Amino acid sequence: MFELRPYQQEAVQAIENEWLNGNKRTLLVCPTGTGKTQIFSSVIKDQIKDGSNALILAHRNELLDQASNRLKNTYGIESALEKAESTSVGSPLSVTVASIQSLANPSRLKKFDKSYFKTIVVDEAHHCLADTYQRVLNHFEEANVLGVTATPDKADHKNLGEYFDSKAFEYSMPRAIREGYLCPIKAQMIPLQLDINNVSVSNGDYAVGEIGNALEPYLNQIALEMCNYCKNRKTVVFLPLVKTSQKFTELLNVHGLRAIEVNGNSKDREQRIKAFENGEYDVLCNSMLLTEGWDCPSVDCIVILRPTKVRSLYQQMVGRGMRLAPNKEYLLLLDFLWLTERHDLCKPSGLLAKNEEEAKKIDEKIANSGYEVDLVEAEEEAKRDIVAERENALKRELEEMRKKKRQLVDPVQYAFSINAEDLANYEPTFAWEMAPMSVKQKEYLEKHGIYTEEISNAGMASLIIDKLKNRQIEGLATPKQIRLLERYGFLHVGLWTFDDASLMITRIANNKWFVPFEINPKTYEPRKGIRA
Repeated sequence: MFELRPYQQEAVQAIENEWLNGNKRTLLVCPTGTGKTQIFSSVIKDQIKDGSNALILAHRNELLDQASNRLKNTYGIESALEKAESTSVGSPLSVTVASIQSLANPSRLKKFDKSYFKTIVVDEAHHCLADTYQRVLNHFEEANVLGVTATPDKADHKNLGEYFDSKAFEYSMPRAIREGYLCPIKAQMIPLQLDINNVSVSNGDYAVGEIGNALEPYLNQIALEMCNYCKNRKTVVFLPLVKTSQKFTELLNVHGLRAIEVNGNSKDREQRIKAFENGEYDVLCNSMLLTEGWDCPSVDCIVILRPTKVRSLYQQMVGRGMRLAPNKEYLLLLDFLWLTERHDLCKPSGLLAKNEEEAKKIDEKIANSGYEVDLVEAEEEAKRDIVAERENALKRELEEMRKKKRQLVDPVQYAFSINAEDLANYEPTFAWEMAPMSVKQKEYLEKHGIYTEEISNAGMASLIIDKLKNRQIEGLATPKQIRLLERYGFLHVGLWTFDDASLMITRIANNKWFVPFEINPKTYEPRKGIRA
């Protein structure tokens, strides 16, 4: 019996717990290459033990074949096919793998009772909000649904949240790399400035036709650069258009790299891919054909010449090279300096960074290094830098507060210094008193030497301001004078006159900021001290 990896066991348990807890529609999020098919196959094995039926939905033949083969090879579970002429209606098999294009046909769908499937798995779940998927899922509305996807971007998260009730389990790419289930990624910035400023956006991403045209002037330079980085590597190149892919393949061959191209119209597609897998070619070019459902673990270099704003698509492209293979040390991801005014272009940092601050630091490291940068190490360094910067900023802020506090008088201390019992015991009564102090109150108090961070309401601020104004009229010591002299140990300075306090400060200053020898601050009384 096949043994699941620890995180896969954790995922299976988490999914089944979600269903038990009433969350009928839940998500499994795992990066490409970490065994999503293995996880949902194990879930299906558990769910059909009671004789119920399960359905696997996908939009590509490769995904259907992958799911069917994994069930059979791992658990000996045969599956029926719902596609074209094949149907599972009347089949004794408990599992059906279905092409969404076929099953979504209303005439085909109505042949199934609404309660026929207890469990539904949607492979590549970021497609599930499409009308075809919703038609099938709504038909079997009582079924437990598992959506399976690679780490989605924020937009995908938001959209998937419209349908799914919960996220059962997420296995992050950094964790998978650290735990040794995916190979490390090193990113290399190629110093070519590819101008895509004039490329428009269509359906939320760069228009592929315009990308192809914008790329044309740079293809020969890119091919020359690849000769420097891709020799002795098994490389997959993603391009926006079939014609661009074909032209680029020709250029690579001219420059000495053995390249082959594959597209949806290639009659010998499988033979071409197999030839690449067997080492007959160094580079496999494609126009977004190989983003899903194809695995070649020995691929150790990815070149993305189809810039995108969609993180899940970017991850799928990179994911083609992240699987482990013998003698494979790491995946080299070649990045280019795409010139665009838009800030949502996917870059290598987007594979790992949790926020824009981390991504910016990782991008800067890649751009400024001039060599291959390990993404996990760059992410860890970015986190350390951010923490250090925040700590330094906090230290500066605290130091500024300490400086400020050294120069100002704490309001409670001030109350005791001037024998103001009403201020020391103040409690707000009216609504206006309970409100926060105003900006004008804060400015006035700090200007007159009061530390405002300890004043919690407008009422106390108003009372202190009244005290300050009255004391100024009476010619008594200011808060700043009180603060300074009490630091030297003088007592009851709040009861001194302004002139007495000013005179003592002058005497201390003239004595190089030491209290004169003949004065004892603990017993000193201003008028007696002056007469002495």
